[in-house]
Amino acid sequence: MAKATEGNGTPVPQRLLAAATRLFAEQGYDRTSVQEIVEAAGVTKGALYHYFGSKEDLLQEVYARVLRLQQERLDAYANAEAPIEQRVRDAAADVVVTTIDNLDDASIFFRSMHHLSPEKNKQVRTERRRYHERFRALIEEGQKSGVFSAATPADLVVDYHFGSVHHLSTWYSPDGPLSRQEVADHLADLLLRALRP
Repeated sequence: MAKATEGNGTPVPQRLLAAATRLFAEQGYDRTSVQEIVEAAGVTKGALYHYFGSKEDLLQEVYARVLRLQQERLDAYANAEAPIEQRVRDAAADVVVTTIDNLDDASIFFRSMHHLSPEKNKQVRTERRRYHERFRALIEEGQKSGVFSAATPADLVVDYHFGSVHHLSTWYSPDGPLSRQEVADHLADLLLRALRP
């Protein structure tokens, strides 16, 4: 049985994920070997296979952990007592901030998703669809109540916003002129302007 922590006290699964994320981001998923991951994490191959089963499982988890975080946060915004316009703005800004905070994970996923088996690909798409549907339900709530314009279908509104989010990894730089929060605020404001009746 692999120990939950080794060496520096950081749990082995987190060390493996950190090493895999760095290596996948630097050299690509397909050019990274299991041996390189375990050496970077300072663990054995047995530890990797105990916690993840395969390199593909690591790739799936790189994205799934961000999606779980974003889903939890979206659920909290959606369930808040605030007016619908505030809940949508908060959720729209949050997905930008959490994507920027996990930019390597997002870029790895969009570059490497095609490496997942059809079954794992379907699992990830199902989780991502659940997030998008929850976000769409917020837009629809605002449209039905008359706070937002219903001229544009909610699906298209969601695709519009997430298209911007999914491209952050191609242009955003922490050394650039805008902070992550400024980018988030601008994109959330653009979304709300597009929804105004």
